[in-house]
Amino acid sequence: MEIEIRRAENRDIHEILEIVNYQILHSTVLYDYKERTYDQQFIWFEQKKADGMPVIVAENNNKVVGFGTYGIFRPWAAYQFSVEHSVYVNKNSRGTGIGKLILSKLIKMAKDGGYHTMIAGVDGSNDRSFEFHKKFGFKEIGTFKEVGYKFDKWLDLRFLQLFLE
Repeated sequence: MEIEIRRAENRDIHEILEIVNYQILHSTVLYDYKERTYDQQFIWFEQKKADGMPVIVAENNNKVVGFGTYGIFRPWAAYQFSVEHSVYVNKNSRGTGIGKLILSKLIKMAKDGGYHTMIAGVDGSNDRSFEFHKKFGFKEIGTFKEVGYKFDKWLDLRFLQLFLE
């Protein structure tokens, strides 16, 4: 399996959207209820570019099998050195090391970009993602109890943090 990690392009939006919508409908990885439209995903992508924030994809045999991004943690000036990231892998490609490749690249990009810390928000029931982040050196900072509601249950949100320097 030859995986290429590269910057996302407009041609990747459809496959990114497929990954996102699967997560919305079938998991608590995203706390959304409704599938996104192509136009919504396009606007999201254009806003990332306008903000100077990366969107990267993992490509295998000309198919996007995962993507990742980060953005400023909160929209006030004092947070300008803190980023929160997201990593998503196609349902058929999990457990193959793609997430590791994506997160490794995002961490390198954030370090190279002069950011101080990277934050992960992980659903409280997602132990695989929690352990995945710990392997990269992320430390658990705290849990917000019952801040989300999806699939007829309250969801906890765990935060982890990695210092980049």
